[in-house]
Amino acid sequence: MAAPHEKLADSLDTLKTLQSGGRRVFRSAEIGRVHRERLLQNGFLREVIKGWLVSTGPQAQDGDTTPWYASFWEFCALYCRERFGNNWHFSPEQSLLLHAEATAIPPQVIVYSPKGTNNNLQLLFGTSLYDLRQKQMPPPEDLVEKDGLRLFVSDAALVRVPEAFFQRSPIEAQVALAAVRDVSGVLGRLLDGGHSAIAGRLAGAFRRVGRPHFADEITKTMKGAGYDVREADPFTPQERVPAIAVGAPPIVGRLQAIWESTRQAVIDTFPAAPGLPSDRNSYLKFVDDIYQSDAYHSLSIEGYSVTPDLIDRVRQGNWNPAVDEEDRKNRDALAARGYWQAFQQVKESVASIIGGAPPGTLVRETHRGWYRELFQPSVAAGILRAGALAGYRNHPVYLRGSRHVPSRWEVVPEGMSALFDLLEQETEPSVRAVLGHWLVGYIHPYPDGNGRMARFLMNAMLASGGYPWTVVRVDDRARYLAALESASVEMDIRPFAAFLAERVQWSREKAA
Repeated sequence: MAAPHEKLADSLDTLKTLQSGGRRVFRSAEIGRVHRERLLQNGFLREVIKGWLVSTGPQAQDGDTTPWYASFWEFCALYCRERFGNNWHFSPEQSLLLHAEATAIPPQVIVYSPKGTNNNLQLLFGTSLYDLRQKQMPPPEDLVEKDGLRLFVSDAALVRVPEAFFQRSPIEAQVALAAVRDVSGVLGRLLDGGHSAIAGRLAGAFRRVGRPHFADEITKTMKGAGYDVREADPFTPQERVPAIAVGAPPIVGRLQAIWESTRQAVIDTFPAAPGLPSDRNSYLKFVDDIYQSDAYHSLSIEGYSVTPDLIDRVRQGNWNPAVDEEDRKNRDALAARGYWQAFQQVKESVASIIGGAPPGTLVRETHRGWYRELFQPSVAAGILRAGALAGYRNHPVYLRGSRHVPSRWEVVPEGMSALFDLLEQETEPSVRAVLGHWLVGYIHPYPDGNGRMARFLMNAMLASGGYPWTVVRVDDRARYLAALESASVEMDIRPFAAFLAERVQWSREKAA
């Protein structure tokens, strides 16, 4: 008779076959009852609703949203296809959110279908899918399939979203408007439907985002067809609307809109920059003096068990994986050594910045070196493959306990290039520090080390204004992560800016 571990191995082999091609969501009927019950019991599967399962793992704790959020859109696509065939589509609002690279998991997705029953299907972790009954499907040319999800094309969605969308989701609206290459697709739908009020709204929106020729084309053509069009700006008056480059990739337009809409809140919250230090040696001595505290807190935030003794041993060179087997196996020691090496590189960048080097350009050129130093010890010890030093990730990532899903890996290089462009163009050091830190985590460009790299970048940008090196304490981890979540999901940067301003003030008092 097979032992329990052999039976589990057989069940896992069955699951592995189903997971080929990256699948995470399955119908219960795809897995035999014995295998299914064994995998559920051992934490490798979780039931979403009756008849539907999602891959998870025994390491996932109660309340860990990561496996579900990683599977959310796949579930929506498969469930809707199973239930409605091809006769379904997402709402215009959700369509524009996805076109605009808004990756946060929504509390509710609305699906339209002639087969809908106006029912709200409760899913895991407070998410739901509402199937709204509609009489007939939109014209085929109004829809597009993207990763199995049936969406309105952007032109059709812009015509269909209500005015409130421009106030509730201004960043996504700006990205969608900037992505329109030719107004004829929007205009044709306005004319065919006789949508004079919507035409006035879209004309006002195009004018607000710096595309007056589109606004004029809409109003003139609609009036020429006999419609009474009154142009009206649907954005709130206080919304800061940048001129996004026409035809820019959505991730680029998104970052530009985020930056412009949030920078003033940072300026209003943060203390004024003291200016580049006159005594550079004293500034750098403070950086040296604060290293132990910075390393302890930064590594502890990421879950490493690092003691001051270990940090001292690394700093004094008493860490030697070539000789000491325990050092080679010690994950925490490897992380501490990598942090020390990266810190030295960042300190060199800071020295150049307080000497007058352009901060955005310098960090664009040096950040890859920081990352290599951060993980070189783990590669040298054989814990990580050499390819780990290559840099940006080539796979999706999901954050434990967060509704924010980082940018798709395919757009990471474009996103990071756009971020460095914004850093170079920005004149306020506080904005470079706060938004730079947040958006590195928002894009999440690396397979690992994103939090440490974000805090390194923050401190380099703080130096550009003469602010002292600032430590984010592990004691404040919950508030720190909650503020980042508020920024990434709600686009509210104020809690994060206020949190960092407090930490900067603490460092200023300590440095005085």
